[in-house]
Amino acid sequence: MGPHGSLRNPWRLLGLSLAAGTVFLLAGCGDSARNAPSYHPPVIQAATVQQTNPPVKSQSNPQAKSQSNLQPKAPPKIGSLPLTATRGRTAFLALLRPDAVDRLAAQVRAAFAAGEQEAKSNRNETARQDYDRALDLLLASGFDVRKQPELSELFNQIMSSLSTVQTTTQNSEATGPPEVLVEQQNKPSPLDEINAITSLSEEEIPPASADAGLKTNAERELQAVPHDIPLTLTDPVLSFLNFFQTAKGRAIVENGLRRAGRYSEMIRRVLAEEGMPSDLIYLAQAESAFEPQALSRAGARGLWQFMSYRGKQYGLEHSWWLDERQDPEKATRAAAHHLRDLYEMFGDWYLVMAAYNSGPGTVQHAVERTGYADFWQLYKANVLPQETRNYVPIILALTLISKDPARYGLEFVPDEPLQVDRVQPGHAVDLRLVSETIDVDVDTLKLLNPQLLRLVTPNDPRFVLQIPVGRAEEFEKGMAQIPPENWVSWRRHRVEEGETLSSIARRYRISVATLAEVNGLDVQARPELNAKLIIPATVQPPPTLGALVRYRARRGDTVESVADQFNITVAELKKWNGMRSNRLVAGMRLKIYPSVTGPMPVKGSVTAARAEVPAKPGQSVTHRVQQGETLWSIAQAYQTTIEALRSGNRFLFSRPLQAGDILTIVQSH
Repeated sequence: MGPHGSLRNPWRLLGLSLAAGTVFLLAGCGDSARNAPSYHPPVIQAATVQQTNPPVKSQSNPQAKSQSNLQPKAPPKIGSLPLTATRGRTAFLALLRPDAVDRLAAQVRAAFAAGEQEAKSNRNETARQDYDRALDLLLASGFDVRKQPELSELFNQIMSSLSTVQTTTQNSEATGPPEVLVEQQNKPSPLDEINAITSLSEEEIPPASADAGLKTNAERELQAVPHDIPLTLTDPVLSFLNFFQTAKGRAIVENGLRRAGRYSEMIRRVLAEEGMPSDLIYLAQAESAFEPQALSRAGARGLWQFMSYRGKQYGLEHSWWLDERQDPEKATRAAAHHLRDLYEMFGDWYLVMAAYNSGPGTVQHAVERTGYADFWQLYKANVLPQETRNYVPIILALTLISKDPARYGLEFVPDEPLQVDRVQPGHAVDLRLVSETIDVDVDTLKLLNPQLLRLVTPNDPRFVLQIPVGRAEEFEKGMAQIPPENWVSWRRHRVEEGETLSSIARRYRISVATLAEVNGLDVQARPELNAKLIIPATVQPPPTLGALVRYRARRGDTVESVADQFNITVAELKKWNGMRSNRLVAGMRLKIYPSVTGPMPVKGSVTAARAEVPAKPGQSVTHRVQQGETLWSIAQAYQTTIEALRSGNRFLFSRPLQAGDILTIVQSH
């Protein structure tokens, strides 16, 4: 039939139109596939964590093209795998994400891009607001960011830029309240040291091929030692084995193995409880050399080198008082959870290690770009960051050395495992008071509690303090002799030869009567040698808090901690500052109106009555805090300032004001 005959029949015309439209749509799909090649990977069941052999890399499937129209069976566990080659390129089938994820990603990118533009123009405060908006969109979406590679990568980018802006702001703003120095010293990350050394000179890493004996030795070890993650000998691994034979490399390994004695028993226990391979302990050796206070140049902390945002994802608290990334056991459990999540994504321990180092988004993109879900293929393709390319070989080399250090000529004496009692003070307590109560030096307490950023514990009843084993009963009895509200200001003193109540009172600038009363002694009594006296005074240097009404948020501040400092509510703090979320960024200026909260001093009140007591300038008076009083109301009643109250009552810097506190107030006029 000719073309004109078909035009005279409307039903045939409709059929022809539909057929032509179908051809046109198919042609369009072909263009889309060429412009953005992707694929539907097969479902890969994750092997058990005790697997000793790496998963087998998928082979090219010549039938994939003909099966491209089949319906997918189930969501894949990991990203792209190569299926078939077409004209020298990898062909893919699209793995479609929900539209909601795409829309969310577009909104987040727009807010993030606005922040980047503001940051380039040095408008850091506006940039922070844009970054916060992008972050709020992610966190309020309801999606599990960790399991959406695109969202996870955006999250990482936002946090990185936000951290950069914070650092820039802090460096440029020299004014503002000085922060009390952290009572600890950060230690360098061994990974930073290794990467710095090996990048300086090729001479630091002898060529692997030059030492055939080392390769033979390592191959024999592979046959002799048990392992529950795959161990592979490649040229990069042998290169780092060679490096760890140099003086600098040997020192890094020996320091880590020596310090491992403190924590290896705990780490292996936690990994076993979480069902993870025990050989993952060597990630901690590479990351920190088992130093809880290790800090990388990128800002990662602790045994497992968590970035702040990643630590928070896995429940590690970071406040002004403590950083749980430095808590060995809590960080180990968080690392086990993170590694398990990564294994569910990739199903291959080498890719898990790479993702632990550079983030799952980086590895996912490398897999999608090359079509290879195999670390060594990605290594050859040079699609991973250089540090990540080194990371897996470093861990494998450290694993081989650590399993049989004598084989490689290492000599060290491991530290003794830490044996502790765990106590819950229930209130904030100064480590120096604990030290004087149980006769343990402060450095030991800091070693057992590396998560503490200050010499004072947080005022949190859930906080667990670790003390040397066998000292729990002594701690409980000793601390019961001092009111809990004074645990951050009072101290103890061991009486030495020739000391009297008078000389001790002068030393701590308190009256003999007060000293005698607190210790239940007669003022004329002579204290026994080596007796422990309670000292109802602080010997800490006076810190400076800052402005009264305009407060600049410090690193680690939360809306709750700031509200506690000024005895206001979180709702009021957010209302006064137009805050929609509970997030605080270091450097943020806050408006505080403490005078509008709580009962104001009125005639006849205890505060007002105290304020009417005549006193000469420079003379001190005492005041017992009543329920509902605030530092602001007391300062107003005595015509002084909050700074003066805190300087004269230094325990107020360590915790909020509480009913029953005894304040020393110096009259200024």
